[in-house]
Amino acid sequence: MLTLLLLRHAKAEPGSFSIPDIDRSLAERGRADAPRLGDWIAGHDLVPDHIVCSTARRTRETLALVAPSFGKDVDTVFEPAIYEATAMRILTVVRRTRPGVKRLMLVGHNPGFEVLAKDLKGTADETADERLNRKYPTAGLAVLSWPKSSGIETWQTITGRTGHLDAFVAPRYLD
Repeated sequence: MLTLLLLRHAKAEPGSFSIPDIDRSLAERGRADAPRLGDWIAGHDLVPDHIVCSTARRTRETLALVAPSFGKDVDTVFEPAIYEATAMRILTVVRRTRPGVKRLMLVGHNPGFEVLAKDLKGTADETADERLNRKYPTAGLAVLSWPKSSGIETWQTITGRTGHLDAFVAPRYLD
C-alpha cells in the first residue's frame, strides 16, 4: 500500500519587503506546533520511508522540528520544484518517487497541497474530509493511501480521485 503525507509548513513569520518569501522563518507558534505533528505521525505508525521538502526556510525548519519524533534518519531530498508549486507540479514530483518507497512525505506549501489532496481523494474518512474541506491551515497534514485494491501500486500510476483520505490533522485537532 502506498501512503502519501502532505505536511504544510508550520506557522511562519509574516512576510516583509526586507525578507524574500523563501527566507521567511517559523514564528514561535510554528516552532511549538511542528514537534506535535511529528509526535502524531510517529504515534500513528506513519513515519515516512522518504521525504521531499521544499527549499523554503520555513519548510526546512518545520521538517527539522518534526523529524526527531521519527526515531530514525529518513532519506530526505530538498526540492526547489515544490516551492509555491501548483498541484500538478507537486504530483509530478510524487510520480518521480523511486520504487520501493511505500510511505512518502512532502513538506511544502498551500494552495498546492490543498488542491492536490482534494484532487487525489476518491474516498475519505468522514472527519478527515470535513476538516480538509474546512481549511488547510499551517502545520496541516493530509494522509492519503492507495490500498492494493485501488489498482495503484506505484507512484508513477497515481491519478486523480483514486486515493483514500485516511486522516487530516492540524495543531487545533491535537488538543
